[in-house]
Amino acid sequence: MDDSRIIKTEYSEVMQKSYIDYAMSVIIARALPDVRDGLKPVQRRTLYDMHELGIRHDRPYRKSARIVGDTMGKYHPHGDSSIYEALVVMTQEFKKGMPLVDGHGNFGNIEGDGAAAMRYTEARLQKVTQEAFLADLDKNVVDFIPNFDETEKEPSVLPAKVPNLLVNGSEGIAVGMATSIPPHNLSEVIDAAKAYMNNPDITTEELMRYVKGPDFPTGGIVINKDELLSIYETGTGKIKIRGKVETEKGKGGKTNLVITQIPYPMIGANIGKFLSDVANLAETKKTQDIVDISNQSSKEGIRIVIELKKDADVHNFVNMLYKKTRLEDTFGVNMLAISGGRPETMGLRQIIKENVDFQFEVARRKYKTLLEKEQERKEVQEGLIKACNVIDLIIEILRGSKDRAMVKACLVDGKTDPVKFKYKESKIMAAQLRFTEKQANAILDMRLYKLIGLELEALIKEHEETMANIYRYEDILERRDSMAMVIMNELDAMKKEYGRPRRTVIENGEEAVYEEKKIEEMEVMCLIDRFGYVKTVDMPTYERNKESADAENKYVFPCKNTGRICVFTNTGQLHTIKVQDLPFGKFRDKGVPLDNVSNYSAEKERIVLAVSQSRLNMHRVIFGTKLSMVKTVDGGEFDVTKRTVAATKLQDGDEVVSVAVWKEQTDIVLRTVGGYFLRFPIEEIPEKKKSAVGVRGMKLGNKDYVENIYYIQNTEEQLIEYKEKTMELNKLKAGKRDSKGTKPRG
Repeated sequence: MDDSRIIKTEYSEVMQKSYIDYAMSVIIARALPDVRDGLKPVQRRTLYDMHELGIRHDRPYRKSARIVGDTMGKYHPHGDSSIYEALVVMTQEFKKGMPLVDGHGNFGNIEGDGAAAMRYTEARLQKVTQEAFLADLDKNVVDFIPNFDETEKEPSVLPAKVPNLLVNGSEGIAVGMATSIPPHNLSEVIDAAKAYMNNPDITTEELMRYVKGPDFPTGGIVINKDELLSIYETGTGKIKIRGKVETEKGKGGKTNLVITQIPYPMIGANIGKFLSDVANLAETKKTQDIVDISNQSSKEGIRIVIELKKDADVHNFVNMLYKKTRLEDTFGVNMLAISGGRPETMGLRQIIKENVDFQFEVARRKYKTLLEKEQERKEVQEGLIKACNVIDLIIEILRGSKDRAMVKACLVDGKTDPVKFKYKESKIMAAQLRFTEKQANAILDMRLYKLIGLELEALIKEHEETMANIYRYEDILERRDSMAMVIMNELDAMKKEYGRPRRTVIENGEEAVYEEKKIEEMEVMCLIDRFGYVKTVDMPTYERNKESADAENKYVFPCKNTGRICVFTNTGQLHTIKVQDLPFGKFRDKGVPLDNVSNYSAEKERIVLAVSQSRLNMHRVIFGTKLSMVKTVDGGEFDVTKRTVAATKLQDGDEVVSVAVWKEQTDIVLRTVGGYFLRFPIEEIPEKKKSAVGVRGMKLGNKDYVENIYYIQNTEEQLIEYKEKTMELNKLKAGKRDSKGTKPRG
């Protein structure tokens, strides 16, 4: 290969440049909307393609697959799913303040069910989209740019007549940045735009007299009214929103809570999550007021009914829903959009300013184009009127000329020599005609019926209208006030036809405060079987079934129903579980797997000890591991509320063999897989922190390890089964910690 063609460069520089190019492409050309029309490229291209295909609001629906395919082939080569998804969202009334596409078929629902495949659904433009976004595209109001393969032209922006970025909001994730703009009320946004036109120095606070706050299509109640000014000034912040709850009388004197509006972030799968969260409140005994819950939502709207007991405190229960479920949620605002070709976070005033400036630019280009057309029309009309007055002369020129070019030369430049005239006076008059090129063409194309008196009157009337239009267009172009009046009239027409009442209530809501009903404290028995299923029963139940309970379960211990239990595992982890979270009931109930109520994983770890947390607080805890590391730890170190903490530190390849609460035990016995036993006093084990490894308990031979650990109390005989023989641990000779131990005879 020729060396002159090899370009040597730093790899990191290439990566950096390539990634920045990619990031900017995603930011500008995919993920973020333009502040002027409030649309992302995929939305803009889809609407323009529908406009080009003639799928108007008053025409039949067309298959979504046709629209998607045409858009992808002409303007947006990024895959059909992204185009169809954009089309679907533009039809959904529960997501958009003002849907731009009229969908026919299954376009999904508020509960998160997806739309049908594009081959089944049909769509067409909404009337508002044609009037507010696609009108005047033929009047040179926006720049057209080449498409991806330079075979078509597409608008760089649509000439939106309303601040769509605010009306419909936008959500998008780019590279290193994201946008999240809530929808607003069309009428309020139009009023704010008009107020800005009347006073360009208007403040955000003054604009908020018109734009009260977001207006979500799902309604709801915004409860942090006082924080909205800061959010709309900076373009960032958090809007707190609650669902709307009403009460109805139920059967038998019961109260039904009916949720008729939900927070905007709840739409989709979060409705199902809300229902399961409410059911979970009943299952975990957080409340005992719920009798039943049902989702009766339909096309008419949201209706979630919670049936409460007769004596339920409704106000307290509603506050609990706000606190414990997504009935109160936050909408993170980050008003990021493309302005002047670059991403920028903007406040309310800047978004309205950019839109109004764009409206003036569109109006300037529109009326400049209209003026040019009227001036051309005026030129032609004046030529035809003048021609009608000297029609006999023109007929004489026509009859005396050999071809069209000769006639034009006479009419435009006064060249009379080649033309044969009947009268000398005609030649003199013809030399003075001086029509323009356009006038001459119009005269030559003129039909004879135009010479009828009524037609001539209509021509003169048309000329008067043209002159009036020219005067009007010049006035609009020369005076900002006149142009502002035209724009305002258009905005008023939009507001009158498409405005609707506000759905979301804006107020300063009180903090949701609810009192948890105090649980009557009592002692219960915790039972964990060898399969890791856990449950609690009351003491009388345990006493009646003591023999079975002790035989069938691996861990049986008392605890308070208001406390926690501690589960130590062979991996050195400690899992703490609220006793309240454990099922409480009948002795023969199976219970639930520990995995369901804690971070414990039956596949990855095994229980070494389960005990009440309150019992640990009063004692020291003994640890012994496979590699014979031992230590004692103050039980108070395990008085934690985190679900999972490290109970001890382990060396590589080590695991916990035994954890025991040190109460009356005097000696510890370590037994290895090789058959060595070592007995020594527990007092020889030093106290360490839970984060320490510990000290060596016994010296291990090659490939030997501790298999089991036993504890001896002086007053009790301690028997174990070892190699099919019964062995009495009390008779083992006591040794010293960190010695090798002995092998028993026989």
